[in-house]
Amino acid sequence: MSYVSESKSIKVSRETYAELSEIAGELQLRLKRPVSIEEAIKQLTKRRKKGAKISDLAGSWKMSDKDAEEIKASINAAWKNWKMPE
Repeated sequence: MSYVSESKSIKVSRETYAELSEIAGELQLRLKRPVSIEEAIKQLTKRRKKGAKISDLAGSWKMSDKDAEEIKASINAAWKNWKMPE
């Protein structure tokens, strides 16, 4: 059984096309295979349908070990001041 897909053309700005290309490139690195712009769009729409998860952010924030230590120290200081509500 073969499927013939109907194709449509859409216009996007250069900036949008560049962003889609970047997303396709990131997917290609993650999936270790070629990824088309169409597949990148499908991934984006699928993500929207499923809803965002905190794990979607994994690896999206680049920080140094020093930054991580500062955040950890700040959290520890906040916990030292926390008291159970009465």
